[in-house]
Amino acid sequence: MAVLEETIDIAVIGAGHAGCEAALAAARMGLETVVFTVSVDSIAMMPCNPNIGGTSKGHLVKEIDALGGEMGKNIDKTFIQSKMLNQSKGPAVHSLRAQADKRAYSQSMREVLENTDHLTIRQMEIAELIVEDGVLTGVKAVSGAIYHCKAAVLCTGVYLNARCIYGDVSTYTGPNGLQAATHLTDSLKANGVEMVRFKTGTPARIDKRSIDFSKMEEQFGDERVVPFSFSTDPESVQINQESCWLTYTNEETHKIIRENLNRSPLYSGMIEGTGPRYCPSIEDKVVKFADKNRHQVFLEPEGRYTNEMYVGGMSSSLPEDVQIAMYHTVPGLEHAKIVRNAYAIEYDCINPRQLLPSLEFKAIKNLFSGGQFNGSSGYEEAAAQGLIAGINAALCVQGKEKLVLDRSESYIGVLIDDLVTKENHEPYRMMTSRAEYRLLLRQDNADLRLRKYGYRVGLISEEQYEALKVNLGKSAGKNWWCVMYPTLCFVDSTYQIVPGESKKKLKKCLTEEEYNSLLDGENGIETSSLFIEWIRNILFS
Repeated sequence: MAVLEETIDIAVIGAGHAGCEAALAAARMGLETVVFTVSVDSIAMMPCNPNIGGTSKGHLVKEIDALGGEMGKNIDKTFIQSKMLNQSKGPAVHSLRAQADKRAYSQSMREVLENTDHLTIRQMEIAELIVEDGVLTGVKAVSGAIYHCKAAVLCTGVYLNARCIYGDVSTYTGPNGLQAATHLTDSLKANGVEMVRFKTGTPARIDKRSIDFSKMEEQFGDERVVPFSFSTDPESVQINQESCWLTYTNEETHKIIRENLNRSPLYSGMIEGTGPRYCPSIEDKVVKFADKNRHQVFLEPEGRYTNEMYVGGMSSSLPEDVQIAMYHTVPGLEHAKIVRNAYAIEYDCINPRQLLPSLEFKAIKNLFSGGQFNGSSGYEEAAAQGLIAGINAALCVQGKEKLVLDRSESYIGVLIDDLVTKENHEPYRMMTSRAEYRLLLRQDNADLRLRKYGYRVGLISEEQYEALKVNLGKSAGKNWWCVMYPTLCFVDSTYQIVPGESKKKLKKCLTEEEYNSLLDGENGIETSSLFIEWIRNILFS
């Protein structure tokens, strides 16, 4: 029987936050890329809390932007409230967090993908990897269609053999009732990939009209909003913001939960997967923190288009009658009407220690992996991995050296290093405490730290790179060495790059001998190692 066969450069499996960044990176680097998704309506979907950023996660988003990723730009276009967290602490742990309009965020990202050259969106479930002698050569869809490719990136998120559970109800679907991906796990196992089973969850969504906000504390956004993206005009994000609301559980809430623990799939053994320790369900919090007589509950809008409110802090998999009873004990929620029940979700993912620091599989050449499929949690962690995996898949096809960020220069480096080198028995979450160089890795200097890498791989334009290197007027002392040694501030010694405009400036401030010794090679952009060593000696001796 005849089947469809196509030849492409890169296949990206999944279009969540990891898949979007991977696909955009590969396409923007000039590779013919197809991103596969079980539903185009799930592109960049936010099935849990619709927010971007937060403690340490804001750092990741800033770093994604510095490298040429899209998440920061997208949330700047679609947020409804923004706050800088940890402002009472030192600037190293200041972290930006923004509540998103859930539908607008997804739609905006989809529009970016749809209008990116070299990128095609395909609604199709991938069922099989085609591996020959330890080298990935293609992927096969459930329809039988074969896509021959030079590299692939797995970004399946929480969709592989997904199962949603609350009480005695168990449905084999992905988040929000979307179709699960049920075939790829067998192919992965057949190719020797070690799989694990993890779990996460989400709280109920409540009709805004049924909430008594007079019993809650109103939470406002910042008066002056700071954008996530270094390329966003700060004035464009000064918008009218939506309020969030704070309330608390109480002893009556906890009593109802304790009396029904035997009906919780978390404690009955119905749930097999391991959940995230740092984002526990309300059942977990009541059991593990029995001395606490209350827990914070945040009511956050899902968007301007809907009355659905996210009940932050009360994730659960209890039966729906118990959910209604416990929510009704919370001040302001006495008459709350549930739109969507809280649920837990189990899914297949991999042991990430099977990956190289480039996020390529050790045992399968040309196959890369990113996101929750790697055993992490969170939109931001997923996007960061997807970006690096997509970049490296493209570099692999181009025959170039792969990009590996060190933990001393980025939170992304910490994230990936932790995943691929450390034993991890639960969904991994980024925290500032994991970054031993956090005093240097501020979110506001991410562009100074990482934009050079984005420029090297082709995701940052020369104009953006130039603007970073020569802007002395508004840098608030962060580019002190440019002020001290202005003739040298146009040179990126790390990757021996001298952009075109910088060469003109250098020619004016150097002798002919110095200039000629600086530049060699056919294209005039490779920097003399001796000259670079001279620069380093001046700067760091």
